[in-house]
Amino acid sequence: MVYIWLTIVVLLTIVELMTIHLTTVWFVASALVALVLTFFVDSFTIQFTVFILLGIILLITTRPTLLKMLAKHRSKKSITHLIGMRGQVIEPIDKEQLGEVKVDGIIWIAEADEEISFGTYVTVIELNDNKLKVRHES
Repeated sequence: MVYIWLTIVVLLTIVELMTIHLTTVWFVASALVALVLTFFVDSFTIQFTVFILLGIILLITTRPTLLKMLAKHRSKKSITHLIGMRGQVIEPIDKEQLGEVKVDGIIWIAEADEEISFGTYVTVIELNDNKLKVRHES
């Protein structure tokens, strides 16, 4: 079982490093807990249940806080140069839901006055606190 959990930790770490979405990192942590659990519990079902439940709990409870902290850190930098720059939506945006865009090689939280789907190219039109306001490219 130890090798299974080590493999899962390595694979999820690679996925997180490739995507930088702060999603699989929580499951890396829960896989490490499941790995330690293998020394105390022989049941793979219990290990897997702990892995899934802990990963979901960590994702739901800590990701929003971490994203806010990262956004504040980013906003302290001079970001006015981003206005007018082109970016690509990596998490869909609509009027009620913030999304994410990649601009100048960095992922930013973004808002828009319209629904914008994944992969669409956008232009940064405004800076609002720690978010970029974008619009669909014409």
